[in-house]
Amino acid sequence: MTRQIAVGLGLTGIILFSTKAIFAKLAYQYGADAISLLLLRMVFSLPFYLFFALYRNQEKITASKNDYLWVLLFGFLGYYLASYFDFKGLEYIKASLERLILFTYPTFVILLSFIFFKIKISSYQLFAILITYLGICIVFLPEIEISDPSITLKGSLLVLLSAVTYASYIFGSGWLIPKFGARRFTSYVMIVSSVLIIFQFMVESKMSTNVLIFPKEVYIYGLLIALFSTVIPSFLISYAIKELGANQFSIFGSIGPISTVLLAYLFLEERLSSLQIIGSLVVMMGVFAAKYFKRNPKT
Repeated sequence: MTRQIAVGLGLTGIILFSTKAIFAKLAYQYGADAISLLLLRMVFSLPFYLFFALYRNQEKITASKNDYLWVLLFGFLGYYLASYFDFKGLEYIKASLERLILFTYPTFVILLSFIFFKIKISSYQLFAILITYLGICIVFLPEIEISDPSITLKGSLLVLLSAVTYASYIFGSGWLIPKFGARRFTSYVMIVSSVLIIFQFMVESKMSTNVLIFPKEVYIYGLLIALFSTVIPSFLISYAIKELGANQFSIFGSIGPISTVLLAYLFLEERLSSLQIIGSLVVMMGVFAAKYFKRNPKT
């Protein structure tokens, strides 16, 4: 796979992933809640992951028994906890604000690299990270003024937790994907996530909630999230990470917030003030700078 193709697949995956917030907000308008929508998402997508997990291909597995334990961990962190926190956060805040907060995950990858691998954070990187969070504040503070502060804060903290857990997934997946193959690794972690979400739904509902009570629109959006915001982009992004590496792939992540802001404007009629647009640009510039200086530590 050439670099250009890998970049194209990665960008397509990022844009498709960004539609998740739009579909979720639309489904919430019909009475869906986070755990039920997550359940629909994983039930609809699980058959595809089971098929690709069992499908024989030319990708050789070089993983050890311990690597399978890592798959369980990253399935728990990356596509269970991260998804749950994200969908819960979307119950309280705009899709555009959600995507901007989630976009900070590369800065957490840098922090994780420092904590676990002692990779030094340069002064340039630290400045870029601070700029990123300044931009988040610029976007976030006007939302508090026009809505319930406690609700906005709660939603934002949930999405921030999603960014942290997703960063841990990206942090670990780069060295696991070559051992399993992109298709098989993605299927494994998504199966783990699906089982955990189904289990959580059963525990929370105490087997008394009927998931078939929603209007048909909820199931349509659940299916769209499963196919176009989960299955297809998860494989595209895994292939891109395999070919480009986790660090290189994260460079293209800035397209995510841009596409979400545009889609939220078109389909949800969400509006950002001029100050919030400036804050959004500050966030994207800060994240890009943090990743750039990571690649060029001597700059």
